[in-house]
Amino acid sequence: MLPIPFSVPQRRLAAVALVCLAAAFFFLHQHHGSAVGVATVRVAPIRPAPAPPGSTAPHDALVVDVVGAVARPGLYRLPHGARVADAVEHAGGLTRKADRAAVNLAAPLADGEQVLVSAKGAVAAGASPGGASATPAPVSLSTATAEQLDALPGVGPVTAQKIVAYREQHGPYTSVEALDAIPGIGPARIADLKGLVVP
Repeated sequence: MLPIPFSVPQRRLAAVALVCLAAAFFFLHQHHGSAVGVATVRVAPIRPAPAPPGSTAPHDALVVDVVGAVARPGLYRLPHGARVADAVEHAGGLTRKADRAAVNLAAPLADGEQVLVSAKGAVAAGASPGGASATPAPVSLSTATAEQLDALPGVGPVTAQKIVAYREQHGPYTSVEALDAIPGIGPARIADLKGLVVP
């Protein structure tokens, strides 16, 4: 089959048509690519939702330390205006050892306050019952009974009996640090008892 001869004008017209088609394809391809690129880049920033009005932020709360004759001593975060009763409730309530008359459950709380719930028989004679943080008289390791030692925070009846037995074998305590010789009492427990016991 013989090729069909084209004249010079026809060849020129075909060449111009091919150039126009290539230019149109190039233009459409570039335009479509840029549109896709713009759509990909334009992403709206994510902003945190504003806090609802009247909400209480963590720094608006107060932190109190509840110790003594409560079920779960520790640090608790409470709203402003809370009372000692709220702190005691968060700490699991009073135990059977607690001296209810030694604590004013209606007293308002302040940030950083320690709420000390005294055990029965541990309040000093000069202390004012009804204070939010009545300070108990230090317990003497050399003269206290097992019941008085048992009333100390973190000291149970078994440990209290060990303290008494050690005293009976070695004589009166000469320092609070001597408790380190008793099994079950370490430096951390001794640090907790400082201020609550004396030799």
